[in-house]
Amino acid sequence: MLQPLTSTGDMRKNRPKPCITPLEDQSVNTILEKQQLSQEVFRFIIESPLIARERKPGQFIILQLDTEYGERVPLTIADADEHKGSITIIFQTVGNTTHRLAALEVGDKIENVLGPLGHPTDIRKFGKVVCVGGGIGVAPMHPIAQAMKQAGNEVHIIIGARTKELIVMEEEMRAIADELTICTDDGSFGRKALVTEPLKELCEQWKPDLVAVIGPPVMMKFCAETTRPFGIKTIVSLNTIMVDGTGMCGGCRVTIGGETKFVCVDGPEFDGHLVDFDNMMLRLGTYKNREDQDHHRCHLDLQLEEKTNA
Repeated sequence: MLQPLTSTGDMRKNRPKPCITPLEDQSVNTILEKQQLSQEVFRFIIESPLIARERKPGQFIILQLDTEYGERVPLTIADADEHKGSITIIFQTVGNTTHRLAALEVGDKIENVLGPLGHPTDIRKFGKVVCVGGGIGVAPMHPIAQAMKQAGNEVHIIIGARTKELIVMEEEMRAIADELTICTDDGSFGRKALVTEPLKELCEQWKPDLVAVIGPPVMMKFCAETTRPFGIKTIVSLNTIMVDGTGMCGGCRVTIGGETKFVCVDGPEFDGHLVDFDNMMLRLGTYKNREDQDHHRCHLDLQLEEKTNA
């Protein structure tokens, strides 16, 4: 297991402390359930009692498939069951590590899981709250929407995806929402629109007190621009390049209101109206070619495996 990490100074002393499960507990990090939600999206329920007990909405984990040289992958906690001692992650296969993760089966163990990391969402009674989830961003939005509803807010949820097959957690979100709107780019399910269209209508007619957005950076950018003219507080959860998760490597740095922040320890949530999205998206493209190569190679390997087993 990854060892506890200490603060890097006064500016980090109040950050949440991750939970480390004892090495002797051999059941920890075991995959309890696996579900394929679409061709590229998977849901895992993992045994992790300490993280399940301590996690709060908006926080994330970092997992590592092998201790020696494995990539450290940040994934938001989509749900947790304190009584069962389990957490739920939902992820999309993008690069080599997530493809290897998707190949694991129930009963397999994940070598290292560190968390919960990041500052939790500010949950309180705002009044009217809009939660916008785009693509795989619906998963990390789930615990936030759930907590906002439990805090006494009236919650309108907007889910967006390119096509019907990429819609995730519809039933879970429908159970929370006072009203649910689903948008697809191609019109194959729900409303044919970008999420910014119903969001603008709600800003004009419903006048929310808070908007929370999680999804692709370009979607979060335009959601923030949609709410800006109305002066509605808008929080976004940023997914950036992340290596160590402690604020020491600097890989996840972003510019917020002209100041440099680190998503892993200062976030992951920030004021959407202050985020320099253009700079963030430029940095996110650093490893895009490598991800595309890994994604293509992993699918070729799967095709070869299928032919061999046929």
